[in-house]
Amino acid sequence: MTSPGAKPGRLGIGIIGAGRVGAVLGSALRATGHAVVGATAISQESRDRVDALLPGVPIATPQDVVERSELVLLTVPDDALESVVQGLADLGAWQPGQIVVHTSGAYGARILDPARERGAIPVAIHPAMTFTGTSLDLSRLEGATFAVTAPSPVLPIGQALVVEIGGEPVVVDESARGLYHAALAHGANHLVVLVAQAADMLAQAGISHPGHTLAPLLYAALDGALRHADGTADPIAALTGPVARGDSGTVAKHLETIAEYAAQDNAVDVVESYAHLSRSATVRSLRSGRLSEQQAQNLLDTLKKPQS
Repeated sequence: MTSPGAKPGRLGIGIIGAGRVGAVLGSALRATGHAVVGATAISQESRDRVDALLPGVPIATPQDVVERSELVLLTVPDDALESVVQGLADLGAWQPGQIVVHTSGAYGARILDPARERGAIPVAIHPAMTFTGTSLDLSRLEGATFAVTAPSPVLPIGQALVVEIGGEPVVVDESARGLYHAALAHGANHLVVLVAQAADMLAQAGISHPGHTLAPLLYAALDGALRHADGTADPIAALTGPVARGDSGTVAKHLETIAEYAAQDNAVDVVESYAHLSRSATVRSLRSGRLSEQQAQNLLDTLKKPQS
């Protein structure tokens, strides 16, 4: 619980899972005046993170952390969340009036039902950013979007926590949580894969610093797409290159060249990625009016041809 000298409205916070997210959010909340009263840390890496970001915070068992806390921050892997919540319920650890917050993007507040049934207040908060687990993340929280999902009466609690650490809360309905998380994973994770594929191809082409070569092009493309995504224009308006021009001949040459590269470097995933994404780009360009039906059909016919 909070100490006698704590500011009004400050909470005793316990962290279940001092990973990259938990330690950083705990540090950010502590900086606003909340007291972090305990954390779980199984690995040496997690213990080192507690030492660095939460100095002086005791490491304890999950049950002890929950029993000491007014707000419990559950920052465990998605696949472990349900069993952790239920396991603590089975131990009788959850307390009436206690705020329970998880940070999984894939789940809403319903996964916290075992805690809610014992009187706890369930809130799901997900930061739409990646974490290094270091103090560098603290400044990146400023202005970051956080998805907040909770029963209507307690939504303000989640929103207030986000605002306290400098984030921007966005309410996401329980039923939309899966789609929200899939969108973030598709955009961020697959962007990393695309960059890795392009860098490997450039290296094979003799470019000694692929990242340096790609940076201006990719930054400009991402900036254009994001600006359109928040405006009135279709993000596909930022598309450049052979598909946007309806240049099926160049696309055919790309497929042939990539197939040769893949055969030498065991990189069949690049062939599949290029073809799948080129088809998506074609369909979206046709829908936006950038391509004629004949141009789109020529591209789709080219992209259906098997590559040796």
